[in-house]
Amino acid sequence: MRKLKNSELGRITVDEFKQTQKTPIIVVLDNIRSLNNVGAVFRTSDAFLIEKIYLCGITATPPNKEIHKTALGATESVAWEYVEDTLTLVNQLQADNIKVATIEQAENATMLHEFTPKTNQKYAVVFGNEVKGVQQNVVNNADMCIEIPQLGTKHSLNIAVSCGVVLWDLFSKIRY
Repeated sequence: MRKLKNSELGRITVDEFKQTQKTPIIVVLDNIRSLNNVGAVFRTSDAFLIEKIYLCGITATPPNKEIHKTALGATESVAWEYVEDTLTLVNQLQADNIKVATIEQAENATMLHEFTPKTNQKYAVVFGNEVKGVQQNVVNNADMCIEIPQLGTKHSLNIAVSCGVVLWDLFSKIRY
């Protein structure tokens, strides 16, 4: 078995990415502190053809050298927008018939492996601050809460890792 060269991967250009049908998922970053996490979310969103990223609260925005380090150019392909207040955004998304799911450990949360996305439904997934998680008022107003099962001694995953796990799971359920 031979590793493929970059030239053999058949990657699309940024312009082609912008014209490609997107996965009906929106990512919302609620007060993310780490610029490396923000960049990693952009890169993961590019990989799974995510429709858009909303950067909220204290979350930094491109252009930024530290974000660029981990995004590797994905800030140019993935659509993004800054919105100051996450709850205001959640309300607007819901008014646009987008189901909002917070990714959090909460009472009555649906385990990720038990969640089945509905056909022809767009979803927004909200990832929270590295220390405090998703704001409680956002959890209270979301349509659902999805939890990543964790069986070890730690109680959380890094936000970039959580995003990768959730986006891959949803992408695989929606696109395959």
